[in-house]
Amino acid sequence: MSPSDTTLRTVRGVIRMSSTKLMRMPHTRFLNPPTVTAGTAAHAATVAGQSVIRYGLVVVLAWIGALKYFTYEAAAIQPLIAHSPLLSWLYGIFTVRTLGYALGSAEITAALLIALRPLWPRVSAVGSVFAVLIFCSTISFLFTTPGVTAGGFGLLSGLPGQFLIKDIVLLGVALWTLGDSLGARRRTRSAA
Repeated sequence: MSPSDTTLRTVRGVIRMSSTKLMRMPHTRFLNPPTVTAGTAAHAATVAGQSVIRYGLVVVLAWIGALKYFTYEAAAIQPLIAHSPLLSWLYGIFTVRTLGYALGSAEITAALLIALRPLWPRVSAVGSVFAVLIFCSTISFLFTTPGVTAGGFGLLSGLPGQFLIKDIVLLGVALWTLGDSLGARRRTRSAA
């Protein structure tokens, strides 16, 4: 091997090493974009979906809870609660407005606790349990409130029927956040 061949190999090695280092530098990453595969796209979509599910539930619960502080919303839920065998007794203790405040506070509290999942999964699980109880009670209104169906079984009225049916999906979301929070708690404990 001649000295010029050795020099040429050395120069090629330096160029290869320099280009590898260059590609790893933050300002040159656009020269070598990461490969997007179906697996990485699926993972990204799953992570984004989980965030939308969790924090979408947080927004919905907090918003509905905040509305309970207004007279019109407290009055709007009064017939639903008054016909519920599970909750009607509360009007013997609280006024319509006071019960609206209490329910709104419970919903806002559940939303805040669910939002804490990245910091405290166990606390988030408690918020999810609150949400499950809230949605189970509102789903029960489908069976106890007069006027839910219009014209027979399966035909929901606009109000309150279609208003209440969405709570089945929200119950599923609350159950998912509960499972996710409990799973995160288990993963945190096993990692420690």
